[in-house]
Amino acid sequence: MASKGIQPSGRERTFAEDEIIVSKTDTTGRLTYVNDVFLSVSGFTEAELIGQPHSLIRHPEMPRCVFKLLWDTIASGKELFAYVVNLAKNGDHYWVLAHVTPDFGPDGKIVGYHSNRRVPRRDALAKVQPLYQSLLKIEAAAADRKQGMEAAFAALGDQLKREGKPYAEFVLGL
Repeated sequence: MASKGIQPSGRERTFAEDEIIVSKTDTTGRLTYVNDVFLSVSGFTEAELIGQPHSLIRHPEMPRCVFKLLWDTIASGKELFAYVVNLAKNGDHYWVLAHVTPDFGPDGKIVGYHSNRRVPRRDALAKVQPLYQSLLKIEAAAADRKQGMEAAFAALGDQLKREGKPYAEFVLGL
């Protein structure tokens, strides 16, 4: 199901190669900062986004298991690169190559997260999209959402083992 009742339009929107979408969240994933490129591409206003969960722009064709990997990684204090399809306010979708990092406070504890998103390479998307479709099928085939996500997460782990690479190396090698 699309975020906040937004129905996907099937239309893709893009942004310029020299533009970077930037957002920051607190430790629970609620938006604390968005840049003008984020606003332009997503179609939301700053007032509509600040304080809302970042998942507001989650596209229904984005496997939940990839977000589990993302959250597990950044919550452990590490960075992650991932291809993500997002949902604009009008239902259009846009692909990004996201680089998500934890923000640390003076005491060394995580105080939030920072994400920079760039235009992804089309040849990499041609490899990511079939993988994501297979993960979505696994998620949908399970008896409940949690079991589906866990089964797809395991399948993603199996894929990475076959590739002989950790996720970051896999993504950046596409």
